[in-house]
Amino acid sequence: MFLQLAPALITFLLTVIFAPLLITTLKKLKLTQPIRVELPQDHQEKKGTPLMLGSVFFVGIFVALYYYTTSPVMLFLVATFILFSFIGFLDDFWKASKQDPGGVSGKTKLKFQFAFTIVLLYVGIDLFDIDTSIRVTESFNIVLPYIIYLILITLFIVGTANAINFTDGMDGLLGMVAIPTYFFFFVISENTEVKVFCLVMMATILGFLIYNLYPAKAFMGDTGSLAIGGTLSFLVIIENVEILIPILFIIYLAEQLSVIIQVAYFKRTKKKLFRFTPIHYHYGIKYGWSENMIVTVFAMVSWAACGICLIYYELFM
Repeated sequence: MFLQLAPALITFLLTVIFAPLLITTLKKLKLTQPIRVELPQDHQEKKGTPLMLGSVFFVGIFVALYYYTTSPVMLFLVATFILFSFIGFLDDFWKASKQDPGGVSGKTKLKFQFAFTIVLLYVGIDLFDIDTSIRVTESFNIVLPYIIYLILITLFIVGTANAINFTDGMDGLLGMVAIPTYFFFFVISENTEVKVFCLVMMATILGFLIYNLYPAKAFMGDTGSLAIGGTLSFLVIIENVEILIPILFIIYLAEQLSVIIQVAYFKRTKKKLFRFTPIHYHYGIKYGWSENMIVTVFAMVSWAACGICLIYYELFM
């Protein structure tokens, strides 16, 4: 157990040390967050906050690699993190340098995401002996045709990575929601490298949250959120727990579905179903919830989802 905890402890300490240095550098380079004009005044006041603090997560990645330099499993997870983080970096750099909240076009980001996902799946299927079955219980699997499985899994990974990206919209929100999800995979995995990777991610997110909880001194940015999205999505495939997605990823799915429903409803009625989407904004604008309250409630839901999934996994899988 100590061998698993040591990288996490080192990661936490290094994250806490390096985050302020990164924040200072981002300020000097004027890589700050532009704010969408339609957001309320309390969000407009965040303009000028350094963006891309999610880059500090690479501290954890380097620590994990130091301990497991030759592990194919760790190399795969690190590659997943780097590739999705690269997409996020492109988006963040465009936003910050151009002060354009829109960032890189959605089509461009999707092209990169699909390309990287297909390559990673090609490698991962052999590395983890991934088959085309969806495990429902220990004795019951749904076996899909190979092509159908690949199409569905590719769409799932890209869709989920973006859903998790949507969750990064308030101070501390994604970090607080993602920790329980990584904790779930840490508990259920029988692979030491997967356990260490999850511990390291939890540790670096905890260190990051010291500077990102309300009022945030810096924002994660897509550099961090897409990397979290990509790695969590692939952990689902590696551990073969696709059946648990509706519960385990309930917050991420709610964020994404709120956007999809809002757009569809507006096209049909020319009215808004929610005051603003993703849905975390809705609770603040309509009901007056503070950011801290929204983050706390969403984190509690994420921990509850983690608990329910752990119970199901232990009883049935």
